[in-house]
Amino acid sequence: MPYQLKINGKTRTVDVDGDTPLLWVIRDVVGLTGTKFGCGMAMCGACTVHVNGNPTRSCSFPVEAVGKQAITTIEAIGQTPEGKRIQAAWVAKDVPQCGYCQSGQIMSACALLRQNPRPNAADIDAAMSGNLCRCGTYPRIRSAILMAAAGAPAKG
Repeated sequence: MPYQLKINGKTRTVDVDGDTPLLWVIRDVVGLTGTKFGCGMAMCGACTVHVNGNPTRSCSFPVEAVGKQAITTIEAIGQTPEGKRIQAAWVAKDVPQCGYCQSGQIMSACALLRQNPRPNAADIDAAMSGNLCRCGTYPRIRSAILMAAAGAPAKG
């Protein structure tokens, strides 16, 4: 069945079964391979994308549930104010080790900063708890998020 999806600001028509996980549509049909497969059970966070700005585990989110909601992947997150700050902080803090989980980590971090521009360490730990890193770069991830938050404009 054809679905029209708005991915990274572009409308894409895909012809897939409605229960196909969004991850496989993004990777295999659309060809955007930055979003990674991790566990397939929405437990590791490697497949995180934004659906209407909310972090979503794409490995368990069926394409039929997207509707008219906008999808943002790692390929376009740098076009957002949070994404620019997070990506710069990730580089400055030398966050990645193997790098496999990093697209999901960045997507979750950007969603956190959009919802809470000035998180403390406990806020970061809570928001990032669903993203696993086998290399254990959690201290650098937290440091990079705090650095990106320090560059956020004050709310008000």
